[in-house]
Amino acid sequence: MIMRVLLVLLFWPLALGAWAQDTSTSYAPADPNAAPNRTGYEMILDAKLTDKGDSIERGMVWRIFRERQDADGKLPLIATAKGGTASFSLPAGTYLVHAAFGRAGATKRVVLSSSGAKEIFVLQAGGLKLTAESEGQAIPTKDLRFSIYELEQDEDGERKLIALNVAADRVIRLNTGTYHVLSRFGTINATVRADLEVKAGEVTDAVLQHRGANISMRLVSRTGGDPVANTSWAVLTEDGEEVFKSNSVAPSLILAEGTYEASVRNGDRNFRKSFEVKPGKNIRVEVLLN
Repeated sequence: MIMRVLLVLLFWPLALGAWAQDTSTSYAPADPNAAPNRTGYEMILDAKLTDKGDSIERGMVWRIFRERQDADGKLPLIATAKGGTASFSLPAGTYLVHAAFGRAGATKRVVLSSSGAKEIFVLQAGGLKLTAESEGQAIPTKDLRFSIYELEQDEDGERKLIALNVAADRVIRLNTGTYHVLSRFGTINATVRADLEVKAGEVTDAVLQHRGANISMRLVSRTGGDPVANTSWAVLTEDGEEVFKSNSVAPSLILAEGTYEASVRNGDRNFRKSFEVKPGKNIRVEVLLN
């Protein structure tokens, strides 16, 4: 089920700092197999997010490949660079150049002659920043993880994974398009999904709405008392499915909205208690020894 999503679109200039990861430019040797005195010609590579955008100053990764495959059927990588605009000195010839900006990228066939070459890559890329809340309360980033998939499904109903376990509040660079996002609140069963659009030169700031809460459990001899030691816990859904196990004295967990049963063993005795999880309502479940 796709849950309600709050979207705030920010134009690229407002979020440029959040996108920049590489702060220096470094270059690999142009061609380790070339003779030292072999003539090289300048190849200048530049990248923009949109046709009318400024050059990307940081965060680019450039990879230059030979056009022809080697004996293993692979394209030999002959030069790399990180940073912004890059300049290479290479022998004349035809190359395949891949420009990567995060998970956004493009590939071009570049012909380098004695007059040099300058290529501008228009990536048509944007950003996706994800966070979540439950009943209007912001969920701590430590409790959230996101996975980003392609929108389209294959014949088996599966989607291609683009990014796994993305932290909240991090800008992910992506080519323009619509993506399928899975958000996990905790590690058990509190999940939501949404289809989100990324536009060129913009950051899509999405707040996904979860229906879950934090639960703490303890076995006590009296209400509000200290937890009894030597316990093992299990949590079951209404359908009897076990979703959690722990040998902790006072375990904590995050559960989706619903009705559950806590089962705790102390020595040779077993105790059970039903409880309800409501969105955004953190609770302590106390199971009495008697």
